[in-house]
Amino acid sequence: MMGVRQHMGCRLLIGGLVFLGSMGVTLDLAWSAPVAWPVQMPYEAPPKSEPVPDVSVAPNTKALTPEELQRAEALLPLLEGKQEFWAMGEFVHLGEPVLSVLTKALTMPGPRVRYNAIETLSMLKSPGAAPALLETAKLDTELPRIREHALRVAVRLDPQQAPPAIEVMAKDPNASIRKAAAFESRYVRRKEVIQPLLDLLADDERFVALSAIQSLWMLTRHESEFHDWDASSKQDRQAWAQEWIEWWNQSRETFELPEPKNRKRAG
Repeated sequence: MMGVRQHMGCRLLIGGLVFLGSMGVTLDLAWSAPVAWPVQMPYEAPPKSEPVPDVSVAPNTKALTPEELQRAEALLPLLEGKQEFWAMGEFVHLGEPVLSVLTKALTMPGPRVRYNAIETLSMLKSPGAAPALLETAKLDTELPRIREHALRVAVRLDPQQAPPAIEVMAKDPNASIRKAAAFESRYVRRKEVIQPLLDLLADDERFVALSAIQSLWMLTRHESEFHDWDASSKQDRQAWAQEWIEWWNQSRETFELPEPKNRKRAG
């Protein structure tokens, strides 16, 4: 076996020498040619960029003048159309004092006007907008996507005001509205949302009940018996809901919501 390997090695060596010869390279030149080894160049960090000055205009905090109020009223119809983003930016620039005007858009005819008004109120980040948003969320004559968006924004602005609206929406005939109530409840740290969530555990729609049980787990961290809610029937959910109802009837007077797990420590 070793003889075969040596024979093949010799053939490769001879073949290489013949190739070098055909290229006009002598054996001495081949052995004496310098070898280029890769060398790593020293790293030079890119120059630091110059600080960019803040050229944004801070939102207004002063009461609006009569001229500004008139201008805000004129902006309302522009929340729908080619200039809607510009109009939204103008409302944000006018700041929290424009709430009394902007909330009027929640009852205007165009659904896109109403939706964009909710989006603008979200950007204003004022808890003072929550009551008007929650009234919109409760309206059974409003489009479901607008009601859901109104509840979502209101909960982000001031969750403490949300329980009455969640209680109403949890009884709505539209399943998507009930799911929105069940889902947003997890961000409302109030004991008043527990009962509406318990009522939704036996919902006709599995996805509604699943949102309700997930919110209950997140709010209470009650260690209930494990059940496969994903593959449950209504009869299953009715039976499992009784476990939660019995626990709540025994605990409601003394129960306190635990601190959220993602709460940042002070200091």
